[in-house]
Amino acid sequence: MKLHRALTPVAVATLAAIAAGCGKPAPQQQQMPPPEVGVVVAKAGAVPLVQELVGRLSAVRTADVRARVAGVLQKRVYTEGTDVKEGQLLFEIDPAPLRATLNAQLANLAAAQATYQNNHIAAERARSVAEKGLLSKADVDAANAAERTAAAAVKQAQANVEAARINLGYANVTAPIAGRAGKQQVTEGALVGQGEATLLTTIEQIDPVYVNFSQAVGSLEQMRRAAAKGDVQLYEQGKAKVEITMPDGSAYDQTGTLDFSDTAVDAATGAVTLRGIVPNPQHRLLPGMYVNVRLSLGELKHAWLVSQRAVQRDGQGAYVFVVGEDGKVVQKRIEADTLQGDSWIVTSGLADGDQIVVSGVQKVHPDAPAKAVPWQPEANGQAPQGAPAAAEGEKQ
Repeated sequence: MKLHRALTPVAVATLAAIAAGCGKPAPQQQQMPPPEVGVVVAKAGAVPLVQELVGRLSAVRTADVRARVAGVLQKRVYTEGTDVKEGQLLFEIDPAPLRATLNAQLANLAAAQATYQNNHIAAERARSVAEKGLLSKADVDAANAAERTAAAAVKQAQANVEAARINLGYANVTAPIAGRAGKQQVTEGALVGQGEATLLTTIEQIDPVYVNFSQAVGSLEQMRRAAAKGDVQLYEQGKAKVEITMPDGSAYDQTGTLDFSDTAVDAATGAVTLRGIVPNPQHRLLPGMYVNVRLSLGELKHAWLVSQRAVQRDGQGAYVFVVGEDGKVVQKRIEADTLQGDSWIVTSGLADGDQIVVSGVQKVHPDAPAKAVPWQPEANGQAPQGAPAAAEGEKQ
């Protein structure tokens, strides 16, 4: 019995088709499109030299209100923590002993004036008699001396009266400056001014307010050298702008200026003390507060601001990727030593019109093609145009 059978016509045709298919070359794999990257166009301009520092606020004027005479504190007239005017009554010290002292000095003055009047009359009589040759010169000299002594005693008594009157005036303690009066340091009934000028309260003038901070001397020298070369324009002391960020992160709505720069360097920190003055009409800024200071000392005449996302670094320094006119990626070395906000200040290595890759940096390589699209900052948690998330969404 034969084990094989003749092939049917259908089987023969199927085998022929399979053989023909095996003889054709496999189709080529489809080439991937260039990656899409978000770019910004470089444009040089004047870039403000801004530094982020930490400062502490202080009052522009501070006055300690003290008891200038000894006595018992009778009354506090002002309300603690409120604004007072210059010359406003703050405290009252018992004036009775001081008034008694003044009256005693007035009595001494009256006695001195009476003595002088008597001696003056006696001296006039002695001089008149001496002109007739009836009185010795020694007696005349004695009369004149008594008159002069009495006149000096009157002046001394007048000075004592003035001092007693001044001390009586000190019984009413007034504000030496206008500002905000602080907490009462001594309660009513306490003996003050006994042997020392007792502190009663403190007044601080806080509109405007000082902000004190320091800057490394090396940074200042670097800017001065750049200014000497003409690369940097430094503002004058009264024009350097000072902006403040409150402790909660909110921006203060008033802008101040730099009004003081120390001439000596702190040996402990290697920094120079600076001070700004800031308007404080609403008294939001209080002495002793720590704030973030944004100091604008000048501007670079020719530089680029490049997003931190675009700047890469390796052992040789900083660089960015740029999409050229031919659609290929080029690596450019840059000088980026200063950070301002979320951008680097680039002083060299770029040219106006360069398309700097900001998003999709991990997708590109030098001399490889890339598709450049305008980059937009992230907003509301959405990826910017040209970011990987956007590209994947278009493919779905």
